[in-house]
This record gives sequence, C-alpha cells and structure tokens, in this order.
Amino acid sequence: MLTPLNTKEIWFITGSQHLYGPETLAQVAEHSARIVEALNASSSIPVKVVLKPTVKTTEEIFETLTAANFAKDCIGIVTWMHTFSPAKMWIRGLTALQKPMLHLHTQFNQDIPWSTMDMDFMNLNQAAHGDREFGFMVSRLRKNRKVVVGHWADERVQKQIGEWSRVAAGWDDWQGAKFARFGDNMRYVAVTDGDKVEAETKFGFSVNTWGIGDLVSVVNSIGDGEIKTLIEEYEASYKMAESLLSGGSNRKSLEAAARIELGLEKFLKGGNFKGFSDTFEDLHGLEQLPGIAVQRLMEKGYGFAGEGDWKTAALVRAMKTMGQGLEGGNAFMEDYTYHLNPSNPSVLGSHMLEVDPVLAVDKPSCEIHPLGIGGKADPVRLVFNSRGNIDSLNAALMDFGNHFRLLINKTKALEITEELPKLPVARVLWKPLPDLYTAAEAWILAGGAHHTCYSENISAEQLEDFAEIAGIESLVIDEDTKIRDFKNTLRWNEIYYR
Repeated sequence: MLTPLNTKEIWFITGSQHLYGPETLAQVAEHSARIVEALNASSSIPVKVVLKPTVKTTEEIFETLTAANFAKDCIGIVTWMHTFSPAKMWIRGLTALQKPMLHLHTQFNQDIPWSTMDMDFMNLNQAAHGDREFGFMVSRLRKNRKVVVGHWADERVQKQIGEWSRVAAGWDDWQGAKFARFGDNMRYVAVTDGDKVEAETKFGFSVNTWGIGDLVSVVNSIGDGEIKTLIEEYEASYKMAESLLSGGSNRKSLEAAARIELGLEKFLKGGNFKGFSDTFEDLHGLEQLPGIAVQRLMEKGYGFAGEGDWKTAALVRAMKTMGQGLEGGNAFMEDYTYHLNPSNPSVLGSHMLEVDPVLAVDKPSCEIHPLGIGGKADPVRLVFNSRGNIDSLNAALMDFGNHFRLLINKTKALEITEELPKLPVARVLWKPLPDLYTAAEAWILAGGAHHTCYSENISAEQLEDFAEIAGIESLVIDEDTKIRDFKNTLRWNEIYYR
C-alpha cells in the first residue's frame, strides 16, 4: 500500500556561473558527481539522489526548478553553491519552485590544503560564501527550506539528508491523496472537526464523505471463499480465542469481521484512498464496529483515525510513509488514562479497538468481547501490549481557524509489566517528557487533540521539518520544556499566525 521510498528521487542541483570559465565548471561538475555517488551509496538515504547539470544562468535555474515541479518521482531538491552563484539569478526559479528544498552547506574538500592552496583553489571552492549569498535570497523570498551544514561524506550529514528525504516523501504522498470518511465526525466533538477546504489548499489531500451504505453494499458483495481464505490467514498469524475457532460459539462473528475487512479494503482500493475514518455513531448495516479490519488495514499502510477524525488519519498516513523500512511503527493512538503514582507517572494509550498491531511486542491475540458502545454485536479485535524501553513521540494536528498547528510531545515507551485481564484491547504505555505533569499542562495549553499518531521511529525534528514544508505552526514538548517559556511561545505564535 505504501509507495517504496527507493522509487522516489531528490534532485541534486549545484549552482555556479560562467565567470570562472570552462575548466573550473568542469571541476564543479566532477565534484558534484562524486558527492552524488557518495550520497547514493549511503545506507542512511532511502531515496535516489539524481545529479542535474550545473546551473549557471537565470534560464537554466528556472528550467531545472520548474522541471522538478512536474517530475512525478521527484519529491524535493538539494541545492549547493560550489562556487559563488549570484543570487539574483535564482529569484525566478525559487519563486516558481513548489517542491521541498534542502540547502546543503558543504564544500568538496574536508580540510584546508594549507601547503598547496592558491587562488585557483579559492576561486573553485567558494561554498563558504556562495551558500551565504544563496541563503540570503531564499530568506529574502521568505521561502521555507531545510539547511544541513557539514562535509558531504560525514555520516551525520548523510543521516540528516536521509531523514529529510523521508519527510519530503511524506509530503509528496499527501499531494493528491484521498481520504474517505464513513459518516461524519462524532457528534458535538470539536477537535476532530476542521476546515476540509483549507486543508486541501494547504496540504494537498482531499477529504470527502461516503454514506455507510456505500460501504455496506461492498461488504455484502464479498464471497464465502474470500472469507475462508482470510480466516486461514488470521489463524496462521494470531493466537486465536477458542470461541473463534471452527465450531466455536463466536465463529460467525469472526466471519462477519473478515467480511468487513475484505469489503473495506475493496472499497479503499477501488477509490484509490490512502486512509479513512469511521464513527461508532454511524454503523447502519454493519454487524459490528470494524476492529480487526481497521487494525490490519493500518498495518498495511492506510491512515486511520476514529470518530471521523480525518486530520489524524492523514497524519498517520504521512508518518507511516516517512517511517517505512525503519524499525518500529507509526499508529493511531489516544491518551486513555493516567498512572499518577509519583514514583512513575505515565500514560496508558489505547482505543476502543483500533490500535495498529505494528506496535505489538509479541504475537497478538485475536479475541471477541463486548464493546459497551455503538449498540452493535460484539466486535473481533487484536489484543496485545506494545514495546517498551524505546524513544517515541505523540503528534497531533489541529485546526485553529486561522492556522493549523502540529503539536509534538517526545515520550519514552515503557514496558507493561502488569496483567490486564479485564482490558481486552491493545495497550501502549509511555512517559511523556519532561514529565507527565509538565507535558500534560503544555499539551492542554496548546489545545492538543486527544487523538494522535504515536511513533517509534520518527523524530521531533522530522515533524518540525514537515511543518516547515507545509507552512504551518509546530510546537515541541520535550525534556527542555518549561511552562513559562511555553506560554510565551504560544503568545508569540498567536501574533505571528494572526
């Protein structure tokens, strides 16, 4: 379901000018090629780096940058000024550029060649001030970009480029994406709602609603043979509750759950959707609230959030795109209840049914239990605990009327050591940074949603870069957060986004 990152490209564009003559320009091209070769050999960069011809004039710059706009596989550009490249040449191209940009402030040589350095060397290796000229123009045009500083062969630099390329891939995946809402959002809930027109304008994805009947008709078209095959997959993948086995008292419920999964996936594939939401207040025609169906579809890469929360569904999809191929997962999450014992204050995250098994520490258990909400038959779901002792984070996307805010809280995943015999849902436990009391206060002051995307492999810096590309506000709650400073940041940002 996710587009492999190795099918995507970032274009490497080196700036120079004709002033230095053909011999110098030939060296610029050779050096650029060697840098690109090294970047493509780096295990830190999951996309292909494509070398473009050195740009030396206003026309070449404009043609290259506008070509990037329309290149299907190009998700962003990397710029570098090997020599001095007068920045007025870049105005037209930068104004037209629509793809994300990373400015690599590097130079070909790592060390100064003290004993051999002459003016020819100095004229060739001018990035120290050529990049500053370029940087002025990008700032003058008020254009967002990522800046990475250091030698191109440095592992740290390559890691930064690779992490940014994942962010650019997440942004690219949103462009033209479609998200389906089955029914509206949960009645009277504020934070899950938002301006879908503004979101499509700002983010590039569309959100539209389909009646639950449209889904039910597809679900009802699923044949018994398909259901039998999927149940065999369940039995091979999970620890099955006895009542769900062949001849068990709840076997028919498992068949109904499998039918819903097959129908839901068929609907999503048919409409080329990248994510969806549903609500337990609108299930007419479905036997049970989709549980295992949603869990498994998220594991395949679909974005999802409950109660009609399309913003979080889109965020989950973007973060899944960014994190693919890395250890750990990204999943729809909800802060459910607190452990307020002073010895170890922490948060238990879960949802009614829909927690992605990508987070499971062990083989999930396939079970059926009453839900107590929604007024439907008992739903089938996967039950498991998540991994502990790893760095993680929660991120939420909110619409504040005059702007969108991406709120990020760094967390530490904790191992669940207690038995939970009466809580038959998936469970995740974490400690918010800097501590539960500060983090929760800051989250509430910032108007943070109760739905999030929980991540085990995306960094706060990457999400800040994502917000930069989108041109929206981002706020981070981490080990350095102080409430007095956080309040002031909120006040300053409010003035800026007004």
